Order: sequence, then C-alpha cells, then structure tokens
Amino acid sequence: MATHLITGAGSGIGAAVARRLHARGDDLILIARDAARGKELTALFPGSRALVADLADPDRISWAFSHQPLPDRLDSLLHIAGVVDLGPVAELRPKTWHQQLNLNLIAPAELTRLMLPSLRVSRGQVVFVNSGAGLTAHAEWGAYAASKHGLRALADSLRAEEKPNGIRVTSVYPGRTATPMQAKVRSQEGESYDAADWIDPESVATTILMALDLPRDAEVNDLSVRPGR
Repeated sequence: MATHLITGAGSGIGAAVARRLHARGDDLILIARDAARGKELTALFPGSRALVADLADPDRISWAFSHQPLPDRLDSLLHIAGVVDLGPVAELRPKTWHQQLNLNLIAPAELTRLMLPSLRVSRGQVVFVNSGAGLTAHAEWGAYAASKHGLRALADSLRAEEKPNGIRVTSVYPGRTATPMQAKVRSQEGESYDAADWIDPESVATTILMALDLPRDAEVNDLSVRPGR
C-alpha cells in the first residue's frame, strides 16, 4: 500500500486524483490550510489524515509541520494546489505577484524540501501539476505563467539532484480543465464557462496515475495534456 501526500485535494484535479488513489486503498495525507478544512477533507476520504499548513504563507510551513507528526516514508508527493489571478503587467501590483509565486512555486519548493527525507526512504516520486502557461505565456497571464515557468525549473533541477537517490520527478502540463479555477479564469476574461468545453479533471488524473504506476525502469519527465475537441 502506497502513501501519498496531496495538495489541492479539495476540488478539481486534486480531488479527482485523491478519489482514485483512495478507491484503490492507498494511504492519503492531505494538506489543509487550517484544522477545520482538514476535518472536511478527511471526511471526504475516510481513513486519510490531514497535515495543516497554509501554502499561501510558505515561510511558516516548516513551523506548522514542527507541531505535527510527519510520515517516515512517502511514495509520492503530488503538488496540485494552485491559484491564478490575471492582469496586464502594467497593472499587477506586488501583492498579486506574491500571492501566485508563494502558492504556485515557493510553497511547492518548501514542501518538497521538507518531504525529501521521507521520499528518499521509499525512492518515491514528486509530481508537479503545472499548466500550459508553464510552457507558453500569453497576454495578461504574466504572474501566473512566471510562477509556472519557475515550477518547471524547480522540477528539472530537482530531477537532476535527486536521481542518485532514486526519486522520480514528473511535470504535468494540463490545458484548460473543467475546475473552479477555470471558472474564475473565464470570469476574469469576461467569457462564459461551460465545463463541457474543457478537459475533465478525471482525464488529467488518469495521466497522473499513469506516471505514478509506471514501472521503475522508466520515468515520465514531462507530460502535456490538451483538450481533445
């Protein structure tokens, strides 16, 4: 039975991945921003447990973990949580940049640093759910795309550094997916939102599980998932 630590398990792609792993009997550790949210998440996935840490404040993740038991071994660390806020560079204030860089890039880096000892024990895997914006930046996506381009660099560096320890590192780049984040993006773009227009989160979850379940003689480094219609 494998043990997975998941961020963003409350909705969208994170919830789809958590459901699939829970259904097959794996152990789940779910990151929650506070104790109340932790109770909600563990109620959704009976038998799971929560680690409380506010990813929006990465400077305090280490302090938060110092007050909670951490796993001795971890088979995978799945970075799926994210935040987006669009706007032209000419109008974006530092607060907007910090919010997206903190949650989308710095928190994954800090969480990875803290979990590496447990991942090394099991020669585990780190999965970064990135974005098409991590490959190409478009107008008004500057802050979000910068955070995701940085996430790609983090994954590439980590892969090279941890290969001697047997840790696999995968970046997944979903196109537009039917999630609450996508509904927010469409609103910011002044467009309507119809979930049927976008990738089903379950389809992205399938690609993530494929990377996790790949035999140890191979690894998926980068995986792009695009709408099929």
